[in-house]
Amino acid sequence: MTNLYAEKPVTDLPQAPAGTGSRKPSVLEQAGGTKGLAYTALPALVFVVANNFRGLRFAVIASIALAVGIAAERIAKKESLQPALGGLFGVAIAAGISWYTGSAKDYFLIGIWASLGGAVLFLASVLVRRPLAGVLWNSATGKGDAWRDDRRSRRAYDIATLTLAAIFAARFTVQQYFYETDAVESLGAAKIIMGYPLLAVGLLAVAWAARTSDKRLKTPAARPADQA
Repeated sequence: MTNLYAEKPVTDLPQAPAGTGSRKPSVLEQAGGTKGLAYTALPALVFVVANNFRGLRFAVIASIALAVGIAAERIAKKESLQPALGGLFGVAIAAGISWYTGSAKDYFLIGIWASLGGAVLFLASVLVRRPLAGVLWNSATGKGDAWRDDRRSRRAYDIATLTLAAIFAARFTVQQYFYETDAVESLGAAKIIMGYPLLAVGLLAVAWAARTSDKRLKTPAARPADQA
């Protein structure tokens, strides 16, 4: 006789949809997505165009006004405040320097010397055997320092770090040349073209190094020859 009171397996409970777990926003998402990247280039473009047609004062006002408008739109849409306020602050400082010196090319001065600083910093990190690409990536992802004990992992991060150093050095070299020759239009074009497009190349190099290191660290214990 069938037991009507026997417990039945529970099969009709609602299941959590796949992929709904918490996920850390990517670097692109934290920057506001592709629209956010485009927004960061607009103030420099507006500055150059406005300077050509209406002069330095109008260019300064136009670039700051645009940055304020972009920040207000992001805040109104409840998007991340960091890129909004960071972009506004950067434009305000650059425009302020240009206004103070009376030279349109000085709008790009901070970015030029920041590129040199970045190149030196990334190169120095390789020379002291602490490639910055590996340090930053593994700190951000919480993977610890195991990669530093594996020679091939360090070599991969060395390559990624040197790639970033080369990108920053190229930015400095090209933009410094245009700065010295008073080519404001070319400075604006170089800032945009050598900005996120080149940074994307650097991030691809970091992603390759991270995959290489992850594969190495998932293998059985490293051979003595692979240890530093």
